[in-house]
Amino acid sequence: MRLFWLPGMCKLESLLTGSEYDGRSFGLMSYVEGKASASVAPEKVKGTMGSRSRMKLWMVRATTTVLLWTCVVQLTTLGEMCGPRLLKGWPSCITPSDSPTPPRNPSVVAKKVVLPRKRIYRNNGYLMVSCNGGLNQMRAAICDMVAIARFLNVTMIVPELDKSSFWHDPSEFKDIFDVEHFITSLRDEVRILKELPLRLKQRVELGLYYSMPPVSWSDISYYKNQILPLIQKHKILHLNKTDSRLANNGLPLEIQKLRCRANYAALRFTSQIEELGRRVINILRRNGPFLVLHLRYEMDMLAFSGCTQGCSFEESEELTRMRYAYPWWKEKIINSEVKRKDGLCPLTPEETALVLKALDIDRSTTIYIAAGEIYGGARRMAGLTAAYPNVVRKETLLEASDLSFFQNHSSQMAALDYLVSVESDIFVPTYDGNMAKVVEGHRRYLGFRKTLLLDRKLLVELIDAYNNGSMDWAEFSSSVKAAHANRMGRPTRRTVIPDRPKEEDYFYANPQECLILPRHDQPWTS
Repeated sequence: MRLFWLPGMCKLESLLTGSEYDGRSFGLMSYVEGKASASVAPEKVKGTMGSRSRMKLWMVRATTTVLLWTCVVQLTTLGEMCGPRLLKGWPSCITPSDSPTPPRNPSVVAKKVVLPRKRIYRNNGYLMVSCNGGLNQMRAAICDMVAIARFLNVTMIVPELDKSSFWHDPSEFKDIFDVEHFITSLRDEVRILKELPLRLKQRVELGLYYSMPPVSWSDISYYKNQILPLIQKHKILHLNKTDSRLANNGLPLEIQKLRCRANYAALRFTSQIEELGRRVINILRRNGPFLVLHLRYEMDMLAFSGCTQGCSFEESEELTRMRYAYPWWKEKIINSEVKRKDGLCPLTPEETALVLKALDIDRSTTIYIAAGEIYGGARRMAGLTAAYPNVVRKETLLEASDLSFFQNHSSQMAALDYLVSVESDIFVPTYDGNMAKVVEGHRRYLGFRKTLLLDRKLLVELIDAYNNGSMDWAEFSSSVKAAHANRMGRPTRRTVIPDRPKEEDYFYANPQECLILPRHDQPWTS
C-alpha cells in the first residue's frame, strides 16, 4: 500500500514535538493525577491511575513516532517520483519553518539556452571522418562533411584531427573546438555523436567497416550515387581524407548555407582559446587600430614552395633537404626565380615592408604577426621592424605561462592567430594559403572587413623595378595603390572555371551565397 504525504502532516508534527509537546503532555498528566488524588485516596487506586497515565504517555509517543516516520517516508517517495526541483517550493518537515532562505541573486542565474529542435530522419548509417592538414584545412573539411552527412541522412561522428602532418600536433577535436556546442547547434540538421554506439564500435575494432578517400572537388551527386550506397551496405563508412572533397560551385543553396552555418556558428573554439584570444585583442586595441600580417615565411612554407628569395646558399640547401625529407611533398625540383615571377611565392619580410609603406600604412601602426617562427629570425625581420617598430607577436604580448598549455600544439596556437586575424582592422596575408583564404571569407561574412589581397605577380615586377632604379618611389607607390584599389575584400563574385575546380575561387574565401551586401546600391563585382 502506498501512502501519501500531505503538507498538513508537518503542522501535526509541530504540535506533537518539541517543547510545546512536552508542556502539553506533562500538563495533561498533572491534571489527571491531581483529580485522581483528590477524589480517591486508597493507594490501590493511585497505582492504577499511575499505570494508565504511563500507558497514555507511551501511546502518545508511539503515535508521534509513527507520524514522523510516515512524513519522512512520504517525503522521500514524492522526491523520487517528482525529483528535487518540485520539492524546492514545498514546506519541509525536516527544516524548521522559521529557517532563513538564502537570497536569490538574479545576476548569477544561469541563462537558459534554447536548443534547436532535433531533426527526425531515417538514419542511413554512420560517417566517420579523419581530417588531414593544418587547422584551417581541417576546418573547411569539417564543414564539408557536415553538409554531406546532412544530405545523405547519416549520423556523423565527431571528426578525428590530423596528428601525422608536418607539425605532429596531438590535439583532439575537443582540445580546439567546443564539442557540445558543435553537436547541439547542428542538431536540427544532422545527428552528431562523440563516438559510435558500443556494438558498432566493436565492429570497427574488428575492422568490419569500409574506409576510403572521396574524390576531390566532387558535387553532391557523387556522394548520393557512389558514397551513400557504400554506407547503406557497410553501415559504417570512414572517409580518411577530407580536404577539398566538395565542389566550390554548382551545389544546392541549402548545402552552401549549411557549410556557412557549420563554419561561422557551429565551429566555436574552446573557452580557453576564446578567452586568451580576447585578451590579445584587448591588449592590441589599447594602442588603437591594428593590422594583422599573415607572414608566411616559416621554414616549412619555404621548403614546400621552393621559394628562396633572399636566402643564403646554405639556407637554400637546408630548405631543399627538408623538401626531399617529406615524400608527400611531390614537387622536388623547383626553380625559385621562375616561381617568384609567376607570383607563386610568399612575399619576403623586406618586400612586405615596401608594400605597406607604398600603401601609406602609418609607421606607428601596431602590426601583429600571425605566423610561426620566421625563417632567419631577427635578421630577416630587420627590414620590416625598421619600417614598423611596433611589430608584435602573441609571444611578446602574453606571459610564457599563458602560452605554456599551447606549446607543441600548433593548431591551438593557430586558433589564437585566427581569432586575432578575424577581429583586426586590416588583414594582410602574404600568401594565399588555407588560413589566408578561410580568414578572408570569415571577414567577408562579418561585413566585408578590410582584407588586403596582394597581387604578388604584379608586386614582384614593381618591387624589382624600384630596387633596380628604373622606377622612383612616387611611381612605385601610386602603382601599388592603383593595383589594389579593388582588392580590399569588397563584394565580388567567385570565379567559376568549368572542369578546372582547383583554379576556381575557393568557396570558403568568398561564400557569396551566405553574404549580405553592406548597401543596397552596392552590386556584386566580377
